[in-house]
Amino acid sequence: MEQLTWDYILKYVIVGDASVGKSCLLVRLTDDRFGTSEPTLGVEFAARIIDVGEQGKRVKVQCWDTAGTESFRSITRSYFRGAAGALLVYDVTRRESFEHVTSWLDDLRAHADENVSIILVANKTDLCATEPTPLPQIQFGQAIPVPLDPPAAAEGSARPSEDGTTGGSAGATGAGMPASKPAKKLVPRAVSTLEGALFAKQHNLLYVETSAKEGWGVVDAFEWTARQILERVERGEFERRKPAAAVNLKEQKAKGGCC
Repeated sequence: MEQLTWDYILKYVIVGDASVGKSCLLVRLTDDRFGTSEPTLGVEFAARIIDVGEQGKRVKVQCWDTAGTESFRSITRSYFRGAAGALLVYDVTRRESFEHVTSWLDDLRAHADENVSIILVANKTDLCATEPTPLPQIQFGQAIPVPLDPPAAAEGSARPSEDGTTGGSAGATGAGMPASKPAKKLVPRAVSTLEGALFAKQHNLLYVETSAKEGWGVVDAFEWTARQILERVERGEFERRKPAAAVNLKEQKAKGGCC
């Protein structure tokens, strides 16, 4: 068995409203599977080693999955201290979970280290699309109009019917030919890709869209954040601003074992 080694240990927290898929994102990262779970009570912990390609480093990500209910809010805030990275998660089909992002962001700014790298995670995109949505390239100060209607389907392509199935023209299925498998029924998005990306840009956050069920973008959320953290470490921002930070970000000698 290959010896487990790493260069850095980074503490992450996963925050957001209840039922936005925080625990499912963590299970997908650590076990590469999807499964429904009971609501998180307090916090849960898991870890995984990921490779940060451009830096050529191996990072052990220690993740604290926090409860999203108000009754646990004071408990979960205590885990923000010393976090190097944070995933701020909302459900793209629930508008209120996006509206509450500002409150969660205020908590992170108030209780986490000032240098914490935060990524805004738009989860459950599989409920609205059959494949990942390309992320817009947004420059600071650039105004991008949000489209009111989805792009028209290409001529000759199948279009979803009112019941959510994909149908073709009449007579498309010939005699003796099996009927096509009905497509899954999709639900409308409550928060568009551009709206989420613009919010992230406005608040200096990273942005990614994910599906814990399909595995879309999950590893990216952790890897992109780790890349930003390592860039800040190389620039000396942690040592310069808060030399007594609770998280140990110094490069370590390679070591074996899982702990």
